[in-house]
Amino acid sequence: MISIKNLLSIFLLASLFVACGSGSSNKGDAFYNDGQYKEAIVAYTSYLKNKPNNVKVLYNKGRAHEELDDFQKAEESFKEALKQDANNTQILLSLSNLYHNNDKPELALMYADNAVSVSGAPAMAYFLKARSMHKLGNVKEALREYNTAIKMSPTNGQAYYYRGMLYAATDNIGNACKDFKAAVKNDYQPANESIKKYCR
Repeated sequence: MISIKNLLSIFLLASLFVACGSGSSNKGDAFYNDGQYKEAIVAYTSYLKNKPNNVKVLYNKGRAHEELDDFQKAEESFKEALKQDANNTQILLSLSNLYHNNDKPELALMYADNAVSVSGAPAMAYFLKARSMHKLGNVKEALREYNTAIKMSPTNGQAYYYRGMLYAATDNIGNACKDFKAAVKNDYQPANESIKKYCR
């Protein structure tokens, strides 16, 4: 199953935010790209001694901590990066995703909402906002944001799946089944189980 964390990682890597800086920063990036996250953190920390306000290195350090499931240190690094660039959509989305994965939907919603408010926000911002609202039981608002995310990114199978789950929870089985089938069509295979469960 593709998790939200993995989906966000694909989005972030596609936007080329990981590659940054020079010198020790590049060493950190090389370690990160090889999956050597502890070594990447050491390299990023060394780099930050001379340039403590480098947004991209702070961000990448947070991503390395996140890969090691170190929630607190990832949070600290992301927030330090955000202090330097308060409207950075990628940092806002990473914080939203971090809180979502650690069952803190109110905070996840706050950062997703901040990301949505930035001009040119990507579909992922609306998707994470929808997921947070969904988790908080805000059905109408969640549906609105799922609709926006799907309109912006019509091949996001995961968005169809979760909108389908929202429909199923409100006994709108017809629309739920349409979404589950759309999710499978767009390569989100876990929706097959929901088709078996809800769609006759």
